[in-house]
Amino acid sequence: MKIAENKFETEEPSEDKMEKIIKAAPISKMVSVILKHAVESRASDVHIEPTTGETRVRYRVDGLLQTSLSLPKYVHPAIISRIKVMANLKIDETRVPQDGRIRLNINNKDIDFRVSTLPLYSQEKVVMRILDTSKGVSTWEDLGYEGKNLELMYENILKPHGMFLVTGPTGSGKSTTLYAALNLLNKEEVNIITLEDPVEYYLTGVNQSQVRPEVKFTFASGLRSILRQDPDIIMVGEIRDAETAELAIHASLTGHFVLSTLHTNDAFGAIPRLIDMKIEPFLLASTLNVIIAQRLVRTICSECKESMPMPKTLIAQVKEIFDSIPKISLPKDISEENLATIYHGKGCAHCDNTGYKGRTAIEEVLSINEEIKNIIYSGSGLGKVKEIFIKQGMLTLKQDGIIKALEGRTTVEEILTATKE
Repeated sequence: MKIAENKFETEEPSEDKMEKIIKAAPISKMVSVILKHAVESRASDVHIEPTTGETRVRYRVDGLLQTSLSLPKYVHPAIISRIKVMANLKIDETRVPQDGRIRLNINNKDIDFRVSTLPLYSQEKVVMRILDTSKGVSTWEDLGYEGKNLELMYENILKPHGMFLVTGPTGSGKSTTLYAALNLLNKEEVNIITLEDPVEYYLTGVNQSQVRPEVKFTFASGLRSILRQDPDIIMVGEIRDAETAELAIHASLTGHFVLSTLHTNDAFGAIPRLIDMKIEPFLLASTLNVIIAQRLVRTICSECKESMPMPKTLIAQVKEIFDSIPKISLPKDISEENLATIYHGKGCAHCDNTGYKGRTAIEEVLSINEEIKNIIYSGSGLGKVKEIFIKQGMLTLKQDGIIKALEGRTTVEEILTATKE
């Protein structure tokens, strides 16, 4: 896809013509067009990278990278320098990575760009994360939480102390889920302090702090300082090591409500991971309130959505997952008859011919009740946690995803890809 603006043509220009366009257009105009087009394309990230013989501009839309523009290589240093000026970074420093921020008003919206530069073999690469601050923080309902999962989330966010844990790989929306939680907790009578790397959204009334490892301000050292700031609620961006895990657990033991994230494949993997970090099982049993695992999947474009018979190659796999769903958790309008038909987007101008537009979360919510606490406390038979989870009628990531696919919100292929182990 090529940028279509007043100064740029939609047809493929010849190499000579492209060179004239670039020489005629100021670099600042080129950068502003790249950023404006990224926002209009609903991109989450912009990659500007040198390749052999050219500079490539790629946008990450709905989780996937796509090339938007190719420019001659000689404009690369000028583009990087322009972005560095906008982000208040050192132009002459090309040997070490740098981080900065740009705030622009695009189409009457305040947009933040989190800028990261990285020295490569010959040139620098820039990646910019796009944060639309005008939209405000999403709610759990916006993210795709519903039914029993949503009830358990609200039930656990109201507890006075303990730990609220969100797990999943990078890019699965963990931070967004935590920001939605902070938005619910943000009241005048409580002191909320966050420790993030980096601060993504600014929340009025919340004390947000960014870790800086280069000056020894890490999650662990920052958490020690936070505990001297009389907090009621603490959000630790990520539990990365044993020291941070221990401090977070002790903070929740001493009457604080702690929210954090952890990298595990599912909600059940969080307990053994924390035990591996040398956290005593009896401390986990006393502090864990809820563990949420989530993934983001692309939603079908509403403009070109159509039904189709279930492909024969998927029938057995989908039926196996469907049969494992607890009957009490199945929506009333979903039955085995729905397995005959699935949905997809055939591709149109609204979705850039991808068939997808936007993303939603699939999730599993493990609420730590007395039965599960006793299993953790004994430190043996953690496999039984999953049995209790199923007995309670809760949905795993795959099951929640298949229901959303049968309802026509996403495709079966998206669910199988997102939940692949």
